[in-house]
Amino acid sequence: MAVYEKSAEALAALSPEEYRVTQQSGTERPGTGALLNNKEPGIYVDIVSGEPLFASSDKYESGCGWPSFTKAIENVTEHSDTSLGMVRTEVRSKHGDSHLGHVFPDGPPDRGGLRYCINSASLRFVHRDNMEAEGYGAYIDQVEDIT
Repeated sequence: MAVYEKSAEALAALSPEEYRVTQQSGTERPGTGALLNNKEPGIYVDIVSGEPLFASSDKYESGCGWPSFTKAIENVTEHSDTSLGMVRTEVRSKHGDSHLGHVFPDGPPDRGGLRYCINSASLRFVHRDNMEAEGYGAYIDQVEDIT
């Protein structure tokens, strides 16, 4: 079983933007994230700990300016966030404790009704072709087939 955790080495490898988002609960500017328009099959993992978070089959275009998912694979925790004068639900990675973004109840009704609005800076994408080699083979069945 894989061990996912935050390490000094992983933190040192982060860009200033990745550090600000994941460790200081920052938010990247809408429309600027490197993974916003990614349509490749694979999974999205925590950039700090490597723990699996979201599958490409659950990613959809919400128009919000950040990558959006209808559900998490696993390893996502929810916390009340009252910053900015509103109540929101923050999502963080379970083992790495990275700030990922927020979840809202305005997602596609036919897919559960949730919208996980996630910062690209908190994610690393693992293409389906590389999942087995990188230790994520157990999650291949959650990724759509390559056509």
